[in-house]
Amino acid sequence: MNEEDRRFAVAAVQMVSGFAVEANLERADALIARAAAGGARLVALPEYFCLMGRRDTDKIDAAERPGRGPIQEFLAAQARRHGIWLLGGTLPLQSPDAGRIYNACLVFGPDGEVCMRYDKIHLFGFRREAESYDESATIRPGENAPPVFESPFGRVGLGICYDLRFPEFFRAQGDVRLMVLPAAFTYTTGSVHWEVLLRARAIENQCYVLASAQGGKHESGRRTWGHSMLIDPWGEILECLPEGEGVVAGVLEARRLEQVRESLPALRHRVM
Repeated sequence: MNEEDRRFAVAAVQMVSGFAVEANLERADALIARAAAGGARLVALPEYFCLMGRRDTDKIDAAERPGRGPIQEFLAAQARRHGIWLLGGTLPLQSPDAGRIYNACLVFGPDGEVCMRYDKIHLFGFRREAESYDESATIRPGENAPPVFESPFGRVGLGICYDLRFPEFFRAQGDVRLMVLPAAFTYTTGSVHWEVLLRARAIENQCYVLASAQGGKHESGRRTWGHSMLIDPWGEILECLPEGEGVVAGVLEARRLEQVRESLPALRHRVM
């Protein structure tokens, strides 16, 4: 790893996406440009960055075929234009089920080519009083192997939103130096659980965690928690954006990661 890669700039984009795909892509364009202008070499968009619809079924109508469609073309062009690693939040891809889509995260290299695809495995279900969600009604769970790809900083692991609650999912990814989590956490669950779970994943895996979130009041009336953040391997929050659209940026330090792992070699102490 050369000196530049030992200090690797990253950014999480926070959005408050709405009903119109084209408008959401325009906002993402501006925010990606801001992150890249700030020096970020890896940029992560939030879950559902391209569409937060009136109804859960709206994403079925917007679903694209793998490798074809305006959303995928947009992401590829952004990665090429800025010469960055781009984690495309999530977008709806067609599945074998007529009434369900894959909630997919595509990772693009600086050449604009897809280097990894992950279809969300854990599907959120929640019911309390008048608030309820059932992702399995419109999303088909993925069947991917643990989602990991190689970056100049080292191995990067990936999860999407509800995956955050399953520590064994991330442990199965092996020794990663960065975990990235696009999300659209609800305000209700996020206000209590989001930061705790993100910091736990960083601490127990002794790696950086970059979380890119939806954060605000959407056109549908839904409210998401936001608090996109970058966390270091000791569990310290380096940067956070509580609400509204914007960019959370920071630099991953290889030396910092090595110091944490040397001083508290928990990963070597594992017996299971």
